[in-house]
Amino acid sequence: MDLKLSQCFIAVDDHDKALAFYRDVLGLEVRGDVAFEGMRWVTVGSPLQPDVQIVLEPPAASPDISSADKQAMAELLAKGILRGVIFSTADCDALYERVRASGADVLQEPMDQPYGVRDCAFRDPAGNLLRFTERPDA
Repeated sequence: MDLKLSQCFIAVDDHDKALAFYRDVLGLEVRGDVAFEGMRWVTVGSPLQPDVQIVLEPPAASPDISSADKQAMAELLAKGILRGVIFSTADCDALYERVRASGADVLQEPMDQPYGVRDCAFRDPAGNLLRFTERPDA
């Protein structure tokens, strides 16, 4: 079966702040920036993975969502409760220093995990959890 990940979605409440983080701090390239019906979707991705796109979308992008659900999504995003993304890197410590220097909210300094990776964790400007893992063979 020919099956590969194509896109994943991260809810953001301010696309300009998200772009400053994902593009300028993490070094992802911008692949699209689309406005539609008062909402905005920005697509970014790693130059090392041209076939995988990360879509930065409004927290309640569905046209069928109720106003109460929109409010609930915004509150969950503000609390940092929505699921995050795990990136891999060849140098967790260097990446940690770069992201920390940007002023991002540090959740965990680099540490060796019992399951075989070295990782660290931050919150992006919207509060999403981001982990960065380095495998020993990287």
